Amino acid sequence: MVFDKIDIFDKQTRPVVIAGPCSAESEEQVLTIAAALAGRGVSLFRAGIWKPRTRPGCFEGVGKEGLAWLQRVKYEYGMSVTTEVATATHVEQALAAGVDVLWVGARTTTNPFAVQEIADALRGVDIPVLVKNPVNPDVELWVGALERLYNAGVTRLGAIHRGFSSYAEKFFRNAPQWQLPIQLRRRFPNLPLVCDPSHIAGKRELILSLSQHAVDLGFNGLMIETHCNPVCALSDARQQVTPDELGIILERLVHRSLDNGAVEFASHRRRMDEIDDAIVHLLAKRMELSREIGILKRECGVTVFQPSRYNEIIERCTRAAAEEKLDTGAVKDIFELVHSESIRQQLRVINGESDK
Repeated sequence: MVFDKIDIFDKQTRPVVIAGPCSAESEEQVLTIAAALAGRGVSLFRAGIWKPRTRPGCFEGVGKEGLAWLQRVKYEYGMSVTTEVATATHVEQALAAGVDVLWVGARTTTNPFAVQEIADALRGVDIPVLVKNPVNPDVELWVGALERLYNAGVTRLGAIHRGFSSYAEKFFRNAPQWQLPIQLRRRFPNLPLVCDPSHIAGKRELILSLSQHAVDLGFNGLMIETHCNPVCALSDARQQVTPDELGIILERLVHRSLDNGAVEFASHRRRMDEIDDAIVHLLAKRMELSREIGILKRECGVTVFQPSRYNEIIERCTRAAAEEKLDTGAVKDIFELVHSESIRQQLRVINGESDK
């Protein structure tokens, strides 16, 4: 996919700021927040008009009525406006109201039928669309949503990282799993990438640190939920900040730039390349040994996977990692991948595909 530029991200040296309430609750609330955000460097005013909720009976947004409030923000305060759409009807009503940017929410991204409905409604329409990651950690599902929109002719696309749901006990509302947006960036280097620290955090105290993490990784934008009175918000009260708190967050951010091949890194990178080459050579030697063990297992009638041996490898390597002051979790992940490839090599031998 070849993406066209989204104007708000074009030639920006610092991350674009997208801010506003989780939900548009009243005209007064929306305009009060917009007035407080005007002049604070906010490029795009966000507000949820339709709110998908887990259970019925919760506040599900004001609906179409709220679009007129966004129109007032746009014309009275000069900010572009954005809202979430989940159906073709939402798209039609948002376009009719002159919404500048649309976004597809995480729950919608998870449903290819819903994304296709939105894509069909946008066919032939020249408007930027941001796509949040799916609720579950699935990069292909994220890419699939972008592809559906792209195939409908929507070429001004961006992605929003809002974290991933997890049933485990967690510090964050949604696990960041930063490696997944990094994977997306590797595949599509020119795709604007926005971080939504509000939904990752679930609590306002973490928004600054998460925003800084995103800036350090080179994200193109930040979407931060901002409310004039967060405690009384009708949705996601715990993760919203006041306009003044947003200002403090933005002031404290330390901004980075691409090194663009700076000579200061050249010698270190050459040394790193040498180490990487050595790692590849050692992996090749390890897989050669794995195939030899596979031959012995075949001759002796032994199963390929040996749980006790696997546990021994992982325990030994994580213990060595701790001694070297490395992240034991990361080292464990690496050796699980190495072990999986060794198993695959041995299965090839067992099945007669290769004795080499």
